[in-house]
Amino acid sequence: MKISAVQARRKPRQSRAKLTQEALQESFVRLLHERSADEITIREITDLAGVGLGTFYDYFSKKEDLIALTIHRQVKNNAEDLKNYAQSLIRLSTNLTLQDYLEQIVHFQIQQIQAQQFLWAQTFLLERQVSSQDAYQKHYQLMTELWNDLLKPFIQQEQLRQRSALNLHRISYGFISQTLLVNCHFKDWEGLTQDILAAAQSFVGNLNPAVISHEVSRKPDI
Repeated sequence: MKISAVQARRKPRQSRAKLTQEALQESFVRLLHERSADEITIREITDLAGVGLGTFYDYFSKKEDLIALTIHRQVKNNAEDLKNYAQSLIRLSTNLTLQDYLEQIVHFQIQQIQAQQFLWAQTFLLERQVSSQDAYQKHYQLMTELWNDLLKPFIQQEQLRQRSALNLHRISYGFISQTLLVNCHFKDWEGLTQDILAAAQSFVGNLNPAVISHEVSRKPDI
């Protein structure tokens, strides 16, 4: 069944309700580290969260709604981590080139995903099984907007920056997701990192140098 967006039955407005919903999601994520989503029952999720079965249905009408929320938060948290890391690079570096900047961001992204490899493999698979085109497009837009923000210190021309953001996300997302969809036990992360960097650097190298700041030595807002 395809779902168009996160469809929580009830949005938690009080802190206790929010904690309950988060506990259900965290329990599902913990179980995802052990086996695939279709093998996990709602009863197992509620037992691990320490709540009754009825509590689950206070917040979600079915397991797919919890899956959609898990995917959304996984993508959103990854975007926030990348943005914070990029901000720290700009803030702490006195002379940072675009090439070095991209290399460090790609390395950071790979490290974050490698640390939760099986979870990300499950996320990519579930995104295709559960998410509708609308939900998928929203996540894609979230990440391209992130890349657009990351490139602001180096590319001032908006149209070029948007094109660059789209293609850099295509490269990183495509390489990583296709790799883990084919092999959730993938090992050659260093090789994958180098392949992503080669593609990203090749794209950036073909951009018009007249509209790129190849080095920043200030503290721009990201």
